[in-house]
Amino acid sequence: MKGVDHLGSPIQNKNTQVDFLKHRLNMFIDVLDAIDPEDADLEDIDRLIAMLDDMESKCREFNNREVSESV
Repeated sequence: MKGVDHLGSPIQNKNTQVDFLKHRLNMFIDVLDAIDPEDADLEDIDRLIAMLDDMESKCREFNNREVSESV
């Protein structure tokens, strides 16, 4: 998915951007729910951090597109 629509072009539509981020957040929640706190290891925590970093990066990317389009 990586922030592009089904044709491979960047997501420009704000509603589509929000849907993309909602999907990513739901995936994060699913992974978080699947982790047993008693058995969680550093790799599990690193995976969660990577997912959060990816979502943060995507938010910045969407925001930068919005700023560059308005200039």
